[in-house]
Amino acid sequence: MTSATTTRRAGIIGWPVEHSKSPVVHSYWLDHYSVEGSYVRLPVRPKELADALNSLAQRGFVGINITLPHKERALEFVDEVSPEAQRIGAANTIFVNERGRLLATNTDAYGFLANLRAEAPEFDVAEAPAVVVGAGGASRAVCVALQDAGVPEIYLVNRTESRAESIAESLGGNVKVISWNERSSHLHNAGLLVNTTSLGMTGQPKLEMDIGRLSGSGVVADIVYSPLETPLLAAAHANGLRTVDGLGMLLYQAQAGFEGWFGKKPAVTPSLRQHILSAS
Repeated sequence: MTSATTTRRAGIIGWPVEHSKSPVVHSYWLDHYSVEGSYVRLPVRPKELADALNSLAQRGFVGINITLPHKERALEFVDEVSPEAQRIGAANTIFVNERGRLLATNTDAYGFLANLRAEAPEFDVAEAPAVVVGAGGASRAVCVALQDAGVPEIYLVNRTESRAESIAESLGGNVKVISWNERSSHLHNAGLLVNTTSLGMTGQPKLEMDIGRLSGSGVVADIVYSPLETPLLAAAHANGLRTVDGLGMLLYQAQAGFEGWFGKKPAVTPSLRQHILSAS
């Protein structure tokens, strides 16, 4: 999946893309492992996406990350789609092989689960149901991760209920939709609460949940990482619950791309976390 040239080029495509922390992550790893390579931001308007992807090999790229608003449409313009990307319905990582063919995959599910296991290693996600808030691409990835990890039931809640119904119909199995007004009603028998929305992000309203209903052995995860401790996580801390912030998901989902592009599986370390936070 990597180029034969010494200096390999990778990057991230989005619109806008200036806010992305991925270049900070990959540049840290490139420097830490003394890898000859580069990782850049590639601002691409939606109407330019097909041309941008089709020109990657010609421009010397071994791969890219895909962020909003391109993660779903990118699947239309690649040569091969991994089972993970097919289930999630979106791509976040593309590999360019030696023949210039594009392979799309999605590492968000892996990133979420790896972060959960790293931050709450004693927690067994398969022991109790989970409540997932949100019905965007991140929610689909989290639901796929939880299904694969053996969670018995997933209660999915979203302000626009039809979007949650669409995910439940697509993923099937143990995903059940509950109404927005009843979003706290299933916490009493849940082991995990996950926020996949932008609620709680800097400049956004907080997610209102009756966090006290969650069992004392439960875990609260928030994929938001700006701020690192969202109001939801602060409320969980105040109730003595274990919490998992969103920064680790960003770091773990980046591992597979870096390994495929640059030939080295990087580690997610406290030093890396501190580097990202310092660069914010």
